[in-house]
Amino acid sequence: MESMGKKKPRPRRSFTPEFKAEIVELCRRGDRSVGQIARDFDLTETAVRLWVSQAEVGTGERDGLTSSEREELAALRRENRRLREDVDILKRATAFFASMSGCWRSAGGHGPKPPLVVGP
Repeated sequence: MESMGKKKPRPRRSFTPEFKAEIVELCRRGDRSVGQIARDFDLTETAVRLWVSQAEVGTGERDGLTSSEREELAALRRENRRLREDVDILKRATAFFASMSGCWRSAGGHGPKPPLVVGP
C-alpha cells in the first residue's frame, strides 16, 4: 500500500530577480491569470502572488516592507538577540563575582576592609 494521493514535496528552488520581474510583468499585463502563468512556468501560484505583492511594495503601490527593508529588519533582530544574550552573560558574571567578593574578603583576601570605627 503505497501512499495514496499524497504528493511528494516539491524541492525548494531559487530564481533570479530578473526571472521574478519577468513573471510579475506577465501578471501585470493581465493577458493570463496568475494561476495560468504559474502553471505555464511550473511555479506555485502562492510564490507568483508573493512576487507580485513584493513588487507592489517595492514600487510603492502597496504598504509594507521592501525586500531590502525586510533583510535589514532580520539583521537587526539577529543583532538585538545577540546583544541581549551578551547582556545576560554579563549580568550572570556580575552576580557571580559579587557573591564571591564576600567569601574572598573573609578568607583573607585583599579586598576592601571595613571602615574603622573609633569612639562611642
